[in-house]
Amino acid sequence: MPNHIQQKLRGWVELVEEEGPEEARKVKGFHDEPLKGKRWGQRSIRLNRAYRAIYVVIKEKIEFVSVEEVSKHEY
Repeated sequence: MPNHIQQKLRGWVELVEEEGPEEARKVKGFHDEPLKGKRWGQRSIRLNRAYRAIYVVIKEKIEFVSVEEVSKHEY
């Protein structure tokens, strides 16, 4: 994965750690969206036009965010 993509993902992770996933979703640059079909229950963020990260939020007593995949998105 290119260095600039890694840096953007680290920035998103830091934002989630500091502000939580709900606040991170408000940042329009990440285009956070829920997924459908076989990926129902997962969400994605765009790291650039080609790369996106797939994640899930697990809620118990605290919220836990698990990045499931970072891949080059095929259009």
